[in-house]
Parts: sequence; structure tokens; C-alpha cells
Amino acid sequence: MFASDTYRARRNALAEAVGDGLIVLFSNDEAPMNYRGNVYPYWQDGSVRYYGGPNQPGFALVLDASTGAATLYGNDVSMEDIVWTGPVPSVADLAAQGGIGRTAPLAELAGALKAAQASGRVVHFLPPYRPNHFAQLAALGIDAAEAKERASLDLIHAVVAQRERKSAEEVAEIEDALGVTSKAFEAAMQATRPGIKEYEVGGVAEGIVLAHGRRLAYGLICSVRGETLHNVSYDNTMRDGDLLLMDLGATSPKGYASDLTRTWPVSGRFSPIQRDLYDAVYAANRAVVAAIRPGVRYFDLHLLAARTMVERLVDLGLMKGRVDDAVAQGAHALFFPHGLGHQMGLDVHDMEGLGEDHVGYDEDLPRSTQFGTAYLRMAKPLVAGHVVTVEPGLYLIPALIDQWQAGGRFREFVAYDALEPLRGLGGIRIEHDVLVTDDGARVLGPHLAETADEIEALVGTDA
Repeated sequence: MFASDTYRARRNALAEAVGDGLIVLFSNDEAPMNYRGNVYPYWQDGSVRYYGGPNQPGFALVLDASTGAATLYGNDVSMEDIVWTGPVPSVADLAAQGGIGRTAPLAELAGALKAAQASGRVVHFLPPYRPNHFAQLAALGIDAAEAKERASLDLIHAVVAQRERKSAEEVAEIEDALGVTSKAFEAAMQATRPGIKEYEVGGVAEGIVLAHGRRLAYGLICSVRGETLHNVSYDNTMRDGDLLLMDLGATSPKGYASDLTRTWPVSGRFSPIQRDLYDAVYAANRAVVAAIRPGVRYFDLHLLAARTMVERLVDLGLMKGRVDDAVAQGAHALFFPHGLGHQMGLDVHDMEGLGEDHVGYDEDLPRSTQFGTAYLRMAKPLVAGHVVTVEPGLYLIPALIDQWQAGGRFREFVAYDALEPLRGLGGIRIEHDVLVTDDGARVLGPHLAETADEIEALVGTDA
């Protein structure tokens, strides 16, 4: 954990922003895989960790917004628990680590919140997403069907405004995670060769993360079918001519995430068209990073990435017509059907559980309904302290190509005949984690191969 003063300062700022009532943050319980004693690796709620709660199940953090006083509700473990888990800190010890002045048994939580309600005070809570969150709210008479709608907008907005501006110590945690992630990528690239399975390469990368005492920040993506955006199957045998796309992030000791993507040729050498398309994605990535600064709308950076790639696709004869018109009408989404990126921090899609529109949009910029652009998670103006991913991608998705071509969509912009030889190419994505500074941007973490030449030198095989 950070120093206890860090958490006290965060809670004081949150209390001041909310102003009145009680703020309650529910920890996550363990999630069973198939029976109660066999659980998934534990993952704590990001806001509980941010405001000083323990990285353990069975707690709730309550903050009096009027006084700033905090109470940690939880139970000390029994000897029966210790037999299985070994010694664990007491509730009082955990509270002291977070600078929390008072503790109470978890059984007293519902009574304290009901008493606040009875006295006319507002009980602020964030949108629930785990069964134990809904159960705690049910004790307050809040039905599961209405729980998310009754979440406190004042609290959501205050948490987003605070958590999205990363401190220097938070940025250091992200860079720590990126150091391990970069090593995992380098090992994966060097392990790649035709004739082996995707999971053999993915296993090398995940092993590096585990060997550094870390864990994956999200489910690994490692596939020669990179056109499937969230591919979680690793059974394909990699062949000469394939492109392998890996999207991987690790966690820091204090739980902050990294998130990188690279794409490389299984044989160690790009074909001419693979290199051209890779360079188009890389050009979009570089253009966006160069344009990042406070006040710039991330929505406009998304469109910049799209225009940059469409310009290259027109030069290659895969698209045609006016670039600006193609992007304005959404023709680029055949190749780039997702958003440019998202915020990142304790959650790899930072604070997404609070609602994407609350985190990535504001009242001046409604979410687009256009295919592709509608998936943009982050659109609002950037501020110093934001950490965002920049991950443009270019994909050849046969099912989408067939649907659009059969429907005659964007024939004035898409050279469908020229796409036929490329149907099996897959996908290309290049991702960096970027800090918005006072006057621009800084790509976080150690340098990891990113140009086509650097990629080929690292993969380094003609096999």
C-alpha cells in the first residue's frame, strides 16, 4: 500500500467533493469457480483500493462526507480460517495501513446505514456489479433491479474526477507493471516460430509475468486470428505467413495495470503487404501520440487515427474516394471497428464499472451511434494526469467484409475486389500507454520494439 497519508488525503478530497451523507464502498467477495472453496484469483474493487481499503474480501469502507471520518467494517479471521490461509492482519492493522480511524464488525454495517437513512442522510454508493454488493444493498431495501439506477451520480462524478488524474506515485506503479510486460513481450517474440501453438507463446509471456511475482491484468489475447478482437482461444498452429497479435498487461505490486499490444510475423519477416498495413497502423499510433495534449478531445484523436489509416489504405488501393468523407460516414470501421483506447489505472479499463459514459464522455459530447465509433470508450477532452491507451488497429474480418459487400455498403469508398487476396491476413494492432502531461504526452514504460524493422530484429528468425 501507499503511505497512510495518501489514502487520508484521497478520502478527504472525496468527502469535500460529495459534501454530505455517508459514502459506502463495498469490497469484492471471492468468486467460486465451481464450488465455494475453489475460487478464482482474488480481485479487489478499484475504488476500495484507491481510498485505502484492504486488498481482501469481506470489508466495507464507509466515509462520512460531512466530517471526513472513515470506518472500516470487517471481521477478524477465525482459527479455522488461519489453518487454511495462514496468519493475516487484523481489521485494526488493515485500517491503520489505510489511515482509517475506526473499525467495526461487518454485521453492524447495515444498521449504521439504515440509521443514516432514518435520520434523513443520503447513503451514496457506486454501481454494484458483484453479488455481495447487491446483497448489502438489499439489506437497505434497495432491490437488485433498481440498484444500478439508484447509484449516486454525485459519488460517481467525484470518484471519476479524482481517480482519472494519476499522481506521480501512481504513474510509477504503471511503469513498474510496464517493465514486466515489456519483458514478457520480448520473450514471446523470441519464442515465436512456425509449427508451434499459440498457447506455447502465450505461456512463455504469462510465465514471465508470474516469475516476477505479478499477475495478468486481464485475460491474455494471443492469436494469429487477430481480426477477432477479444480472442481467448490459443489452439491454432502458427504457420509461415501468419501474423501473431498479442495483447497483454501485468499488474504492479499495488495493483495498477499495464496494457500493451504488438503484432509480429511468425516467420520473422513481414510480407510486403503486411509491412505496408503495419506501417499504416504505426503511422496512426504516432500521429495520435504527437497530438496528445491537455484540452484535446480524445474523440478527435480517434478520428485522426482513422484518417491516417484511410490515407494509407487509399494509397494501397484498398480504399478510394475522399478520406474525410470516408471517415465522416464511417467507412473506415470496416478495417477499424473499435475505439482508439481507454483510460487506465487500477482497472485496465479504468473505472469502467462506474459506467463508460461517466468515465469517457461529458455533457458536451454524446456517444456516437455510428458502427465502430460507438465502441469508443474515451472521447472527452484530455487533462494532465490522464493515462490513456493508444491502440489503433487494422483488421480484415471476412464476415464483416461479406456483410458490407453483399449490402452494397460504402462501395464508393471500399475496393472490395482488392480485399479478396487479403481475407486471411488477420489483424494488426499497436498499443502504447500514454501519460498526458502539462504540455503534451509521454509514452510510459521502457521502449519495446514497435517499428517493423525493430519487430523483425527481435523476432529474428527466417524459419
